[in-house]
Amino acid sequence: MAFQRRRHHYCGQRFRRMTPVISGIAAALLVLFSLLTFFAPSPNDTVYLHSSFNVEKGDAIGTIVFRVPSSGGELDHHLWSSKNSEHFHGCSDASNKFLNAEAITKPNRYLGIATSGGLNQQRTGITDAVVAARILNAILVVPKLDQKSFWKDSSNFSEIFDVDWFISYLSKDVRIIKQLPRKGGKTLNAYSMRVPRKCNERCYINRISPVLVKKHAVQLNKFDYRLSNRLDTEYQKLRCRVNYHALRFTNPIPAMGKKLVQRMRMNSKHYIALHLRFEPDMLAFSGCDYGGGEKEQKELGAIRRRWKTLHRSNPDKARRQGKCPLTPEEVGLMLRALGYGSDVHIYVASGEVYGGEETLAPLKALFPNFHSKDTIATKKEIEPFSKFSSRMAALDFIVCDESDVFVTNNNGNMAKILAGRRRYFGHKPTIRPNAKKLYRLFLSRSNLTWEAFASSVRTFQKGFMGEPKEVRPGRGGFHENPSTCICEDAKMEKISSPIKYEKDNATKKITTNNDLDVVDDSEWPDIDDHDDHSDEKGMFNETISDYDTINSEDTELEEILSD
Repeated sequence: MAFQRRRHHYCGQRFRRMTPVISGIAAALLVLFSLLTFFAPSPNDTVYLHSSFNVEKGDAIGTIVFRVPSSGGELDHHLWSSKNSEHFHGCSDASNKFLNAEAITKPNRYLGIATSGGLNQQRTGITDAVVAARILNAILVVPKLDQKSFWKDSSNFSEIFDVDWFISYLSKDVRIIKQLPRKGGKTLNAYSMRVPRKCNERCYINRISPVLVKKHAVQLNKFDYRLSNRLDTEYQKLRCRVNYHALRFTNPIPAMGKKLVQRMRMNSKHYIALHLRFEPDMLAFSGCDYGGGEKEQKELGAIRRRWKTLHRSNPDKARRQGKCPLTPEEVGLMLRALGYGSDVHIYVASGEVYGGEETLAPLKALFPNFHSKDTIATKKEIEPFSKFSSRMAALDFIVCDESDVFVTNNNGNMAKILAGRRRYFGHKPTIRPNAKKLYRLFLSRSNLTWEAFASSVRTFQKGFMGEPKEVRPGRGGFHENPSTCICEDAKMEKISSPIKYEKDNATKKITTNNDLDVVDDSEWPDIDDHDDHSDEKGMFNETISDYDTINSEDTELEEILSD
């Protein structure tokens, strides 16, 4: 018994000596567990996307689970601004050589134009009409807006744009009147005609000026892209004065647009605006395959058959060439890979999305803070605009223009005009998916870690982020890349890349082609010849236009895709 007591006493003493050690180990484990709990991502921080995909070898449809962390990836520069953007600014003032409108305008020469397409296509027509009137030394009649096309908007110019501001701001450049004058008690009748697409200065002087002298009033119909992309520097600057300063929306539109922007800012300091362009008509035109099987092929095929001249294309080829809009999920993955986390607020400008909520679900999973006009405005607030497609498009235009980052999923008119406008007003980031390069990356993402996927996205998107000098001066459409109207600080010019371009000299070289008239044709076909130099292709970043493959007879299709 004594031995047992001594043994218990010895064990008790040993246990008491071990107690601090045990307590220390337990405390250390508790601290370690707390740290792991604190730093580990919560279940809500990680998105697991279950999505259909086309397996690269063969056409089998499979399912993958793709883990996307909340933080996305990292960029080399700040997410919400363009590198060196503070050194660039819009500069569109006329030089002393550009004579006042009073000195050059001829009496009894009235030019009217009838625009075509949606709001932004009409905007390009209005901008170019002012330049055409200046070339012709004519008085411009306030342009007529398209009220009969696919968009079926009955609005006139003064209901969309501030007509008095438009006239007064441009008074030194072009004389503008609201309607044709009356002669002999009757309103002067305008002679209707059309000009070829991308008609240059010489073309207008040779073709339209003689008719103006004879008829006194001419109306140019379907006036969209009827002026050359490349013009003399003074005319290009006039384009910028019209587009970025003279064209103001009427008061109710910016008032409502400001409310929408304020509500986005109340949610977050920064926000992204996304022009999704994933409507059924857009997808039918693209001829792309989005993994929806026979049901998708039937639905989009039925839409495609509405245009006799639109033939079924090779969906794989179109995808490889970057002609397919990204799916909402792919756009979301691209943005997360670029570094935009799950807490970022996104405003989506879009019509009816093909597949509805099911198609949008992956994008909403990646970016739960998902907004549109319908979610941040009441029905009562939107009602005055809802019956007019141009006014609804104008609201989206304002919210997208004011966004910290604008993302475009195609290269239609709204994307082009906003890209150019954002360059002009400080190079605010405009992200355009490098669809050609991203195609295979999305296709093989099941075999990649998130880190490898995000790194590749960031590599492929260099040159597609809206940075200054991404696009060579003179490349692409002028409305998308108004290089003539963007100046840089002298300090910045010294540290710029070795490839430098003198804007005025480049323009002068280009405009020597103005001596050549458009190929003569008695019927003046709706031609769309490209005035880019073939030997420059592939050297610089360029986007693919919706119009690259449109046949001139596809009028309705062109209107649908215009915005």
